[in-house]
Amino acid sequence: MSTPLTLLSEDELAFQQTVRDFAQKRLKPLVSEMDQQAQFNKELIKEFFNLDIMGIEIPDQFGGLEADFFTSILAVEALSEVDPSAGVMVDVQNTLVNNAVVRWGNADQHARYLSKLSSEWVGAYALSEAGSGSDAFALATTAKEAGDHYVLNGNKLWITNGAEADLFIVFATVDKDAGYKGITAFLVERGFEGFTVGKKEDKLGIRASSTCELIFTDCKVPKENILGEVGKGYKIAIETLNEGRIGIGAQMVGIAQGAYDATLAYVKSREQFGKSIADFQGVQFQLAEMRTMLEASRLMVYNAARLKDSGADFLKEAAPAKLYSSRIAEKICSIGVELFGGNGFTKEYPIEKYYRDAKIGQIYEGTSNMQLQTIAKMELS
Repeated sequence: MSTPLTLLSEDELAFQQTVRDFAQKRLKPLVSEMDQQAQFNKELIKEFFNLDIMGIEIPDQFGGLEADFFTSILAVEALSEVDPSAGVMVDVQNTLVNNAVVRWGNADQHARYLSKLSSEWVGAYALSEAGSGSDAFALATTAKEAGDHYVLNGNKLWITNGAEADLFIVFATVDKDAGYKGITAFLVERGFEGFTVGKKEDKLGIRASSTCELIFTDCKVPKENILGEVGKGYKIAIETLNEGRIGIGAQMVGIAQGAYDATLAYVKSREQFGKSIADFQGVQFQLAEMRTMLEASRLMVYNAARLKDSGADFLKEAAPAKLYSSRIAEKICSIGVELFGGNGFTKEYPIEKYYRDAKIGQIYEGTSNMQLQTIAKMELS
């Protein structure tokens, strides 16, 4: 497995290798158990913080790396090569939660939360509801002003990191008549009165990553925990998710790389008709297709991330990067299962898990159909 040297600086290569080495040494031995138990190892989360990959863009004064967005992308990709459940935990922490608090939080919120997010607190991003998936702003969760606080009522669904998180960015509407302009973002701590984490979903893939229901029953949130401004939650959500697409793209590139590496190793070792199946031209052509698709998706994701860091408009690159990388991850994993033959359909080998994990990329943080719609709108505008 290799990454084109021209794409990364020496520092970036060193960081990427550090995360890859950690993933191989500490994460890989736990992957099967975490998948079977649908439970993320708590000690491993502590090690993520010690490795400084939970506060990559957080300023140094708050204990973060004060690195760029691209560095987060490298971490997500490297972890996802071994376990996409780990990749998405780090992705949500950095590209959604930390990103939003750093960008829209005030000085008091920075002081209260950034040090915790870089050292001990997992974060979660709570937008989706039963009736607002792709229609993200059809929110039923309400926030009513009551003196020095707001009272939140409603339910959130499919919230990544829900079981582990201590801080949740929660979107609720303060004025239904105002439509999306009534949506506001709140910083909700796990211990706030009236807030509980509900059931954890039993999923097809990324099973170690918790996906939970959140329940708000007269939940009291202080006014000082409004993120940004009242009524500007839609702006925070849109702009954060635009960047989040690139993070999911990196997760998909990681899955594709992991599946390709596993497949390549297998076809070299597996013998049929007296020789390695890697010697058959039909297998070689499939490997060539896998490698080409993988590098194309990686270049798209890296390009979108670089554009974001440069301050340039990256929206036209982010949606295609997520769309293509998620499709390619599934395709590469599918070819891998076939090349493993009967072994690919068993849990004894890693390829079936990559295959299960890949499907989510076409669903969360904007389905493939929504990406197509976004791309078409931008082209026709």
